[in-house]
Amino acid sequence: MSGKTVVRPYGDTTGDGMVQVSFTLPVPHDKRAEGAAVQLANKMGLDPAMLVHARQMGDGFTFFVVYGRVNHLVDLAKVQVVERDYPLLSAKEVNAVVKRRLRRKLSVVGACIGTDAHTVGIDAILNVKGIAGEKGLEYYRELKVTNLGAQVSVPELVEAARRERADAVLVSQVVTQRDAHLHNTREMSAAFREAMPAGKRPLLIVGGPRFDESMTGELGVDRIFGRGTTPGEVASYLVHALITSRKASVA
Repeated sequence: MSGKTVVRPYGDTTGDGMVQVSFTLPVPHDKRAEGAAVQLANKMGLDPAMLVHARQMGDGFTFFVVYGRVNHLVDLAKVQVVERDYPLLSAKEVNAVVKRRLRRKLSVVGACIGTDAHTVGIDAILNVKGIAGEKGLEYYRELKVTNLGAQVSVPELVEAARRERADAVLVSQVVTQRDAHLHNTREMSAAFREAMPAGKRPLLIVGGPRFDESMTGELGVDRIFGRGTTPGEVASYLVHALITSRKASVA
């Protein structure tokens, strides 16, 4: 193995390569549809592929679950991910750092932009109720939070950031059809570059379940957060990016 860690999927026994996949085909549910699902699974590399569930999903659509074996291996040494490169702070620690070093409240503006009306993500990070027992950024007494809500246009977001003297702008994007989340993010970053000089622009942060966290440079933002992100992670990053790392670079 030369020091490498190689893994295979696990189903019934370790390393058996068994996986389960689900998908929808635009066909009514019948024997031909089931055969098409198995054929598709075979082309995906499942061999043998076993159809374990099929159900009509409205007129002309069928949902399938297929179980089968794949022969692919994953070399963990070659997996590239964006690791957290800053310490995770408690709310008390975040407040202390902001108060001691910034000497004013840290201003955060958040929104769902474009036609995106799904505020669950941005509310989980910003609203005081937070998520899974962890309070949102409104709970942090040294943070000033402005939540613009859903379907905010990019010009409105830029104007709100200027009005609130935002240190950071948080954008949640859940709608991903035709890569809407990517188009909206590029439009936002371009608008901020045009509206504000480099030294005056707020930190641009986006989040959502379909973002690739390694695409910050391509999308023109400072940080991307994926699914499962907590308010504490975001607050800790704000302190790191806006206060701790900047102070260190000046020193």
